Amino acid sequence: MFPSILNSKQPQEQQQRKQKGEWLAGSFKPENFIPGLIIGFIFGMFLDLSKPHRNLLSKKIFSPSKVQQHLTLSGNGDREFKMVLVVRQDLKMKSGKVASQCAHAATGMYAELMQSDRSLLRQWEQCGQPKIVVTCRNQQEMNKLKETAESIGLPTFVVADAGRTEVSAGSKTVLAVGPGPKASVDSVTGRLALL
Repeated sequence: MFPSILNSKQPQEQQQRKQKGEWLAGSFKPENFIPGLIIGFIFGMFLDLSKPHRNLLSKKIFSPSKVQQHLTLSGNGDREFKMVLVVRQDLKMKSGKVASQCAHAATGMYAELMQSDRSLLRQWEQCGQPKIVVTCRNQQEMNKLKETAESIGLPTFVVADAGRTEVSAGSKTVLAVGPGPKASVDSVTGRLALL
């Protein structure tokens, strides 16, 4: 009697497994999978676009009182955008060290703008990401340039060296000003000599 009960349950379970397997196999057919992938991609784009982007007020590199001025300046499509890297001359860094510190400044600014102001970053990218390297005399002059840039709403980034090679740890080596409208950046750094 027991074998007949077990045998009657086995075909029923096998039939249920077979139905589940057929349903699962049917779900992963290309004609079902590809539309699902496309719908998922579009849905993902809407989710990304619906995220509240951090605006100029979310980072302290922009002065809240200058937000409107910054938006006005960057709103003109015909303006060129650029970044200026200001290198301290009193540190007497070798050319390789200067190149490395400038790279730190540019990538540091890029990383900050990815978080705080992607629209400004996009405008600069559309101009070809121009970068100019100039010099300043010392830390005091660099501090003044930083303050001036921030007072008109330009983003800034200062590189503090790790102290592994030519300069002591914590030395401020390069100041990135911008990216920003060419006229605004030039109003801060235009008088400085090219490196």
